[in-house]
Amino acid sequence: MPADALLGAPLNVVTAGPELFSAAVAAQGVAVTRVDWQPPASATGLASLWCDTVDAANRLALDRLLGAQPVLIDVRPAIDVVPGMTNDTVLHAGPPIEWERMSGPLRGAVAGALVYEGLAGTYEEAERRASRGAAGFDPCHHHAAVGPMAGVMTASMPVFVVENRAAGNCAYATLNEGLGKVLRYGAHAPEVLERLGWFRDVLGPALGEALRRLGGIDLRALIGQAVQMGDECHNRNRAASALLIKALAPE
Repeated sequence: MPADALLGAPLNVVTAGPELFSAAVAAQGVAVTRVDWQPPASATGLASLWCDTVDAANRLALDRLLGAQPVLIDVRPAIDVVPGMTNDTVLHAGPPIEWERMSGPLRGAVAGALVYEGLAGTYEEAERRASRGAAGFDPCHHHAAVGPMAGVMTASMPVFVVENRAAGNCAYATLNEGLGKVLRYGAHAPEVLERLGWFRDVLGPALGEALRRLGGIDLRALIGQAVQMGDECHNRNRAASALLIKALAPE
């Protein structure tokens, strides 16, 4: 069937998993076929993975999460604050991975980051250097950092510094690039790198100065208020962004 005729034909949706999925589609008057499927692992098999050690570790992790007091205290170049960061380090989201196994978007982000850092003159050169081991790849979470999607973190990128005042540890994250062509989706057009340069030279230093003058922002309180205002603090961040601007504006 031609692609342009697909949506003009009657639809029959196929669902797998909980009955809730098919019921929601049927409630909208759409024909639906439900596949009776369940995960292959049996309850007995899953239960065998549970033990007192796992239970204790989960309880400790949850206690630390609930007891955390995250405060946004600064914005600094990654090289100045992220543990283990070097001039040729490229931190990425997800588990350890080699260049050969990286997805297209992640390769695009790596190539863009190497050009942005001046470690390569062109994207083709960046890909060659990356494939030959010229960049030091490592997961963000090995360095108390997080990376969104296919996003990467390199030396001169400004990062949020979040201090957990309950335990004294810090975590780091790059600034959100917004929508459209962005490095975290693998885009590395000139305007993408131009925006990253503005983050590095203008926005990052300004945010850092304001946060230091303010003494930090209680993120738990800000997130709680944003949720009450309709944000889910993932795809919708309008309230949280407005609250952040309001907190920083006097500085």
